[in-house]
Amino acid sequence: MKGPVLVVLAAGMGSRYGGLKQMDRIGKSGEVLLDFSVFDAKRAGFTKIVFIIRHDIEKDFREIVLSRIKGHIECELAFQDLDTIIPADVLAKSREIGRTKPWGTAHALLCARDKIDAPFTVLNADDFYGREAFAAMGKYLADPAITDGAIVPFRLESTLSPQGTVTRGVCEVTQGYLSSVDELKSIEKKDGKIFNTGSDGARQDLAADTPVSMNFWGFPVSIFPKLQNYFDDFLKTSGSELKSECYLPLAADWFIKKGFLKIKVLKADSEWFGVTYKEDREAAVNRIAELVSQGVYPASLW
Repeated sequence: MKGPVLVVLAAGMGSRYGGLKQMDRIGKSGEVLLDFSVFDAKRAGFTKIVFIIRHDIEKDFREIVLSRIKGHIECELAFQDLDTIIPADVLAKSREIGRTKPWGTAHALLCARDKIDAPFTVLNADDFYGREAFAAMGKYLADPAITDGAIVPFRLESTLSPQGTVTRGVCEVTQGYLSSVDELKSIEKKDGKIFNTGSDGARQDLAADTPVSMNFWGFPVSIFPKLQNYFDDFLKTSGSELKSECYLPLAADWFIKKGFLKIKVLKADSEWFGVTYKEDREAAVNRIAELVSQGVYPASLW
């Protein structure tokens, strides 16, 4: 029986990490973090994985990731590069100013549009979300006729890095549904206080239990025309900027504000950790080892 699709954002360049963190081996049997997402998704009823990568990492990705996973679940590749689905005039201007990186997570999802034929979850390759999150989302997306979206948010304090600032989509929830998402780019914890520093230098204090988006979204396929509209508007206003990016959380906020989509907030007592910075790697390796020793995961996933 066909289940939901898992879409993995794996085209990032890892500038703060100093390398391709989506292919950094974390598990004792050579697993990368996204192996655990695929494993959890499979046992939550997902039946297909679409990995969004760049052409320049395809060879390594096939060798390090696909070679082990592809025999266990259906896998497809989609490609996000600077020139993918970008109008010729915008592309010419971007090259003229020296842009080299693609256009963000909303662009990435549009690059995989023709591979997605069922309700789907989209998430980051370099984050660990936990089996409870996948179980909640898999149950929600099991109905192929869904018309609402969904999100599993995480507790802000548990998503911070001691190595530096992080970007998080701060969520406001009203009666079980997402009412807004505010993408804050410089969140950190100092002297026991969590705060964001805006581009104007203004400080915004944040509660430890603030729900935040870690890009764990569920969507019906019907959202793609609206996402394309949002991205087209983004290109018109920001396409000529050197480092502008079109973020999925902001697209979701736009869907809500325009009345295009309701997004249900799913409750899952799930753990998150990731590898934003190279120094985060040791903690991730140790936590995975603990989860294996506790029997949450087998010693070798595949």
